[in-house]
This record gives sequence, C-alpha cells and structure tokens, in this order.
Amino acid sequence: ESIYRRGARRWRKLYRVNGHLFQAKRFNRRAYCGQCSERIWGLRRQGYKCINCKLLVHKRCHILVPLTCKRHMDSVMPSQEPQLDDKNDEVDLPSEETDGIPYIPSNRKHDNIKDDSEDIKPVIDGMDGIKISQGLGLQDFDLIRVIGRGSYAKVLLVRLKKNDQIYAMKVVKKELVHDDEDIDWVQTEKHVFEQASSNPFLVGLHSCFQTTSRLFLVIEYVNGGDLMFHMQRQRKLPEEHARFYAAEICIALNFLHERGIIYRDLKLDNVLLDAEGHIKLTDYGMCKEGLGPGDTTSTFCGTPNYIAPEILRGEEYGFSVDWWALGVLMFEMMAGRSPFDIITDNPDMNTEDYLFQGIV
Repeated sequence: ESIYRRGARRWRKLYRVNGHLFQAKRFNRRAYCGQCSERIWGLRRQGYKCINCKLLVHKRCHILVPLTCKRHMDSVMPSQEPQLDDKNDEVDLPSEETDGIPYIPSNRKHDNIKDDSEDIKPVIDGMDGIKISQGLGLQDFDLIRVIGRGSYAKVLLVRLKKNDQIYAMKVVKKELVHDDEDIDWVQTEKHVFEQASSNPFLVGLHSCFQTTSRLFLVIEYVNGGDLMFHMQRQRKLPEEHARFYAAEICIALNFLHERGIIYRDLKLDNVLLDAEGHIKLTDYGMCKEGLGPGDTTSTFCGTPNYIAPEILRGEEYGFSVDWWALGVLMFEMMAGRSPFDIITDNPDMNTEDYLFQGIV
C-alpha cells in the first residue's frame, strides 16, 4: 500500500524520561506509583505508564524517576513512536449469536490497529454518556452488506423497515475502545454527526442506539462514490469541476470551524458525491471540538499525505490545518497526483519519514 493512501491515525503523546516512554493512562484497578510507592488515585487518566517496561507512576512523579528504562531503545524518538501497530488483516464479522447481528460475507480488508502496550482491561463505562435515540433498535433495520471497515468499527448498508429508506450504519465494538481518550473520540464523532445534520455538505446523523457490546450510529448514505473513486477513473478533473467541489468543501469546513470543530481528515476518500453531484464530507473520527477563536491543539494525527507542516513540527495548531489539506486535495484533483510524490526506485525512500521531510 502506498504511503500516500494510508488511513488516518493518531500518534499518542509520549513523555521521555531516562529512556522511559511514558503515556497518560487510566487505571481501572488498584495501582501504585513506582517512584513514591503511593496509591495512584483520581479520575480519567490518573497516571503515566511506560510503554516499554510497564512502569506506573503519578503524573507528578514521572520527571523524578531515576532508574533507566529496562527496555530503553536509543533509536526510538518520541515524534516517531506511534502508539499504534498497523497490520493488514481480516476481522471476523459479528455472528448471529452476537447482539443479533447476522454474518455478512465480505472480502474487503482494513488496517487493524492495536495498542500493544495496554494490558489493563478496557474501560467502556464512558459510552453511557452518549445520548441515545428513543424508539429505534437493530430490529428496525434490514442489514444489506458491509460497505466499509475501520480500526474500531465497520459500516453496514441498511434499510429502515418502516419506510424502506437506505442508510449507512456505523457499528462500534465497545471492547475496542480502550480508554478515556478513545471514548472521547467516539463521543466527539457522534456530536459532530449531530451538528452536521443541518449542513447540506456534511453527512448527518439519523439516529443512534446501543447494546451492551456495541454502539450503532445510523447516518446518511451517499451513493455517488467518493472523489478517490472518481479520480481513479478519470485521472484528473477539469478545473471547473475542481473549483466547484472546492467551493462546497470550503462551505462545509467553514460551518465546522464556526462551531469550534477542526476536521483534520480532509482527503479524497472522505469527500462523497450525492446523486446530484454535490459533495458531502464524511468520517468525523479525527475531529477536535470545543475550540474558540485563537485556541490551538497539539495532537499528532491525520492521514500522512495531508498532514500540515505545523503538525509535523510538533507545534500547536488550529483551523489552518484544514485549509492546508484542502490545498493538497485541490492539487490532487487537477494534477492527478500528490504534490509530495517521491519519484524513486529505492524502497527505503518510500517511507513516512521521507514524505514528512518533503512536506516540512
């Protein structure tokens, strides 16, 4: 798979002290600090855990740790250490015995993202904070087929029985949502879907409900394919088409920005076309909400080819990163290639590091 077409992901923030790579964690069992030996108390992510040697410490104690990490690796830099292990593998679809979801065959694959450092049982109670639609359940839909897969969810094409209306249904397995940060991302995605319902250029939410093991988001189904599909067929788009799509994307982004939301995942794959040829942005899993004028954030995330330079430099950033991604996308639409293509036969140069150097 080309580095230009890898899916979006987040690199979790790491703190380096004496070779340790500490990451903020929530502990749902009794834990004691390896530095001061006191109980680690608190809500949400109460302490830090070294992803290599598993040392647990208070946040206040992590800078005081005198011992060198037992699994210290000098070659690993914090900016290059994603807490995600990407693998390309098949994932079984839910069986008939699991929440009543029938098996739907599919040959499509996805990136299976796993946090290998987490050996504590996932905490999923935070899902209860998601407001659920009343009166609808899985029994109200006919499940047609799988149309997409992600790191913690799959997307089904469904039909609402009472009116035969077609929708997309995003199914999130709660056991794959590991900690508070993951729960926050799922809740943010749901919040953005709700707000997007009032904009013609954003995919909106129809309803949502949950079982003990899964969360279901029923969203608009847009049947015109995505821009990636159309680019693969046409190679390039006429300038007037690119200008038209870019104008509608600007309206969608401005709508999100006015509500304090950074999209952070604009790319060809996430721009859908409806039956009338208008665009709709979809997939809000990378969104950041709650930003006011002048506010910034720092999460290292996105799809490699579209990540803005300020993110790669580890700087605080704001809404401008979405406009950078729009510039990349406009170039792709009119030139038929990425502005950061690396023309080489050397496989060692076909890496994210070289791509990021080209962007910066």
